[in-house]
Amino acid sequence: MNVHEALTDADLVPGARTDHELFTLVYRTLAPAVVGYLAGRGIDDPEALAQDVFLAVLPRVASIQGGAAGVRTFVFSVAHARVVDHYRRSERRPRTVDYDPLLDSREAGSAESEALVAAGQTDAELLIGRLAGDQRDVLMLRIVAELSIDEVAAVLKKTPGAVKQLQRRALKALREHVSEEEWIR
Repeated sequence: MNVHEALTDADLVPGARTDHELFTLVYRTLAPAVVGYLAGRGIDDPEALAQDVFLAVLPRVASIQGGAAGVRTFVFSVAHARVVDHYRRSERRPRTVDYDPLLDSREAGSAESEALVAAGQTDAELLIGRLAGDQRDVLMLRIVAELSIDEVAAVLKKTPGAVKQLQRRALKALREHVSEEEWIR
């Protein structure tokens, strides 16, 4: 099986593939995007949570309706639910104080800066992290997961119009953040 093979509606026809082959194809096709979505949402261990997502998908993969688009939507619905659960659990824990670079008067690079470089966090991830929850969700699902407006609406249980509006506001907010940072630098 080619790693770049895409999931098609023909793959989901009963009897076209064994359950093992079908799940392997779904996993290989969607896992990178799921891990990217989870990482973009700030999950500490996105690979582990992605495994939980696919463990939940495994028993249902042969019975999902809607073809390849339905499978994508279902997988990202499960991923989104796992993110919501993760943050609900973390809200029960004591709060930590975020690092504020404006209050740091050290001359050498901070441990956070070095950790972000080592972890490979990009400026784009940092910018998206500044967005409000729903705006961040919409951009991550649209860009990282490559879901359509209708698929994002299904995952987030919103109307397509609401998703379009959230996307427009998120992109506007990102433009404002970028233009502010250009003046600061």
